[in-house]
Amino acid sequence: MSGVALVAGASRGLGLLISAELVSRGYRVHGCARDRGELDRAEDLLAPERLGELVPKATGHRPVGSFIGEVCDVTDADAVAAWVEGVRTREGSVDVAIHVAGIIQVGPVESTTLGHFRAAIDTMLLGPVHLCLAVLPAMLEAGHGRIGVVSSVGGVVAVPHLLPYSVAKFGAVGLSEGLQAELSGTGVTATTIVPGLMRTGGHVHAQFVGDAPRDYAWFAPGASMPLLSVSAERAARRIVEGVLAGRSQVELTPLTWVGRRVHGLAPGITSRVLGFVARALPRGDDRAPSMSDASGHVDGEQARRTLGSRVVDGVSVLGDRAARRLNETGSRDL
Repeated sequence: MSGVALVAGASRGLGLLISAELVSRGYRVHGCARDRGELDRAEDLLAPERLGELVPKATGHRPVGSFIGEVCDVTDADAVAAWVEGVRTREGSVDVAIHVAGIIQVGPVESTTLGHFRAAIDTMLLGPVHLCLAVLPAMLEAGHGRIGVVSSVGGVVAVPHLLPYSVAKFGAVGLSEGLQAELSGTGVTATTIVPGLMRTGGHVHAQFVGDAPRDYAWFAPGASMPLLSVSAERAARRIVEGVLAGRSQVELTPLTWVGRRVHGLAPGITSRVLGFVARALPRGDDRAPSMSDASGHVDGEQARRTLGSRVVDGVSVLGDRAARRLNETGSRDL
């Protein structure tokens, strides 16, 4: 066995594939999510006899490891601390910890509320903070450990109609980059993972807060088409390789690489270009942004049904296949 790994947000999508990669390399993977049913299905998919469905080369890695799923909400600091301590007590150590859990809210700023921002920040910024603070004491004492935080291209360039998401992901980039510097010389590393659009099937779980059908009409194809999105399997492999190697950064798509550097060199021009993009996207309702704690939304599956477009469904077919393969739909059909 190669060691013990934690994956927060392991039950579906990218987190499921990262867990599969680690299991294929011999790790005993403890994964958490909020939904017990999703975790049960993940445990079935990550069983040795089925692992090859997610990692075709898994049969070349012997012995393979194992996966144990546990219900834990990353927004709850006490729950994360208890989960990490429980794993450490049972296993003796934690060698790798990767935070993947996330939500994505799609819509214009005039349709967002304080509740939407809190939900994004609690999951995708405080979630990684909770995990990092929980694993660091033992890793520092051992003088070795690998931490990975999945951010996004939306964490280095503020993408229109994804403002709460970008706010949280920008913070996650600051966390992991800051940790990498702070931990220098300790034997513990923190990797900032910056993917672009990936075909994980996550569009069915996206939360639409404005004109849901019209926003779904551009978001689902963007997350599905080969020229705009990348294979989630390939992304997961590169993420795991980068984290285990202790690299400071893992950038996964040309768009991410270009976007980050162009924005760094010419932030004003980048903002103006993104402003034109924002004007072309659907507007929300007439209300202004709200200080309400409400975080109402329409999920991707409902937006798809309301839209009822065969064209959008046709160009989103690869994303739909990924959703079925990566536990995004559960027992439901697309």
